[in-house]
Amino acid sequence: MQGQAQPAPPSVPRRHAGRLRERHHRRAGAGRLDAADRPHRRAGGQHALSRWRSELDAFALADRQNPPRPGGVLFVGSSSIRLWQGLESAFPGQSGVQRRGVGGSCLYEWADWVAPIVLPHRPRLLLVYAGENDLTEGRTPHDLLASFIRLADRVRADLPDTRLAYLSIKPSPSRMAWLDAMREANLLIQTWVLASPNMDYVDVHTPMIDNDGRPRAELFVRDQLHLSAEGYALWRQVVSAHLRP
Repeated sequence: MQGQAQPAPPSVPRRHAGRLRERHHRRAGAGRLDAADRPHRRAGGQHALSRWRSELDAFALADRQNPPRPGGVLFVGSSSIRLWQGLESAFPGQSGVQRRGVGGSCLYEWADWVAPIVLPHRPRLLLVYAGENDLTEGRTPHDLLASFIRLADRVRADLPDTRLAYLSIKPSPSRMAWLDAMREANLLIQTWVLASPNMDYVDVHTPMIDNDGRPRAELFVRDQLHLSAEGYALWRQVVSAHLRP
């Protein structure tokens, strides 16, 4: 039956979360680059900036013309954020809601965009949806975790008071070949986030699955990749529970 959520997958025991966190910090800091970082490292650190230069320039221009007020809520990520029409007014009671979405972008790229995109907003809450494209480009769930840790470290270094939330990877019907990898990446990031201060994990994946374990078709448009109006309504409901006044 569609419309009913499956129980959430079992979490890694909390006693292992500290070890998981320590291990991935060690990997990220020891100079052993993960696949998620290699493409733009080989390109002199400019890959994540250069392939989306027009989008980043447009964001910079918008921020110069209408400087964002600090303390708002900022959604960033790939096409699911870019295409979320009406997002800025979707959460009554939340001031300063804005979005910065780049269709096709990856989580490893957003780790490099904290300074040019996030810092000008100085949000009280930063919500990130990215990772789906990383998997289809050949990165692994552990690569995604390493990229998210790198992003989180940069947010904490430059915006220590900003709360960071990760929206889980959605189960796009057109990408069922990566479903197991999506679930593994979600679980790895969830476990790390729940063991970290001032962070949150927003599970949009589970309620998008029906009782037969399949993605709910009505939540997607014809391409079976992007969200329908019903899909965004569900996301709004799930995200609302994680927002603070």
